[in-house]
Amino acid sequence: MQYAILAQESLEDFAARQDPEFAEQYWASWAGYVAALTDSGIMSAAAGLQPPQTATTLRLRGGSTEVQDGPFADAKESLGGIFLIEVPDLDAALAWAARCPAAEHGSVEVRPLLPPMR
Repeated sequence: MQYAILAQESLEDFAARQDPEFAEQYWASWAGYVAALTDSGIMSAAAGLQPPQTATTLRLRGGSTEVQDGPFADAKESLGGIFLIEVPDLDAALAWAARCPAAEHGSVEVRPLLPPMR
């Protein structure tokens, strides 16, 4: 079954990406996780995201287009990356989610993918 692992990170985690004191450790943890997923052969896609302040949110309301700088929700954590994996069941997906670096400081959401549209 296919699952999305959605890595939620805090603003401090996003800042660690650029901080000379923490960046090497931050990126090393992610490189190790991506290597493990790649070596296992279960990952079909992945993407890291820029910080939430780089987002642009669009809504269609009453025939009008509304564009807002920033993310839709003002939250303590924001989506930092996505991994698509194929594993036998939710327990296996949760085991991979537990290895995700975001689990230690932020949170990791695991969500099954919809079947392909016909």
